[in-house]
Amino acid sequence: MTHNIATLGELLAAAGTQWRVYDIGRRITKIDKQEFAQIEQSTRPYPYPLQRHAHIAIQFWDKSATQDPYVWFLKLPLDEQSKLVLASRDHFANMVIEAIGTQLTGEQAQGKLDNNPYVFTPNANKLAAFNALMKVELKRPASQYYEAVEHYFSAPLIHDWQTLALQGIADFAMRLNHGNNLALLQQQFTALPEQVQQPLCAMLEHVAIPVTLSEMLLRQLQNALEQQHQGQAINCLRALSGAPTEAFIATAIDAILASELSSDTDVLLTISGRGWQTLTHSERLFAFLEQTAQVPLDGFFAGIFADLVAIPTLRPHVLAILRAPSRSDSLSRAIGKLFSA
Repeated sequence: MTHNIATLGELLAAAGTQWRVYDIGRRITKIDKQEFAQIEQSTRPYPYPLQRHAHIAIQFWDKSATQDPYVWFLKLPLDEQSKLVLASRDHFANMVIEAIGTQLTGEQAQGKLDNNPYVFTPNANKLAAFNALMKVELKRPASQYYEAVEHYFSAPLIHDWQTLALQGIADFAMRLNHGNNLALLQQQFTALPEQVQQPLCAMLEHVAIPVTLSEMLLRQLQNALEQQHQGQAINCLRALSGAPTEAFIATAIDAILASELSSDTDVLLTISGRGWQTLTHSERLFAFLEQTAQVPLDGFFAGIFADLVAIPTLRPHVLAILRAPSRSDSLSRAIGKLFSA
């Protein structure tokens, strides 16, 4: 980088912008500026690695601007300790400076980073959720699609779900405290067709949901497990990601691991992707890996193991399993394959 600019934070400051950073790989989670500075200095690992990368959204705006902020969606590589690969970070920043200098906002900056190798486009669900969340945080109106979704939830059995837009569903999920939205959601949840419930729950995983909704989702998940309804179980587990305490999703995962759906690959992937924070509990982690080891798909266990061991808070717990004397034969074989490949 240039002599005076050593980090992305310094680049954004030099441009005179206000800025925020979010993880957008797992749940959309705000990263404190001090924490991000430590990540950029390699004094702490990235807290939410996904596929050996940090998937981040940097939102920035000119201090005097009234227009919507700019956003960089960046996919930056991490090393084996989940620390930022600084050479790649420097490469990105140098490309920015060469393309647009330190004037990051304004018309001249638009489109200049379209072919940047570190810029990526989140999937449709993440993009809709992020857009909806930003409008709430910036106190901007919801999208033009929000009103139709709000109207739909007043009587989902009457209105046609096919008229709803994904962005409108995201806006509804991010505005549960508006009007009667929360009450309507809790009242109508079981009547929602899968085509609405699935994207709605994909949005709710990024929302700090209240206790009443968490309790309702947990009851619905337990009903889904009794009926072996895989889709609804996954939907409820995803939505519980934002429950006010970890106890809700921990209870959900324990119930899943004791159910007939415990060996379902999509269910196991959902636990790894949305409930990983509960796997610091050794018995739950052990039960989860035992189920994962029994999946006959080539590379499935290795992929889950690699995903979990990269998460800094989970790494010591996952590595401890390698020394556990009470492993089943299937788990021992799966672990053995990790080191024989």
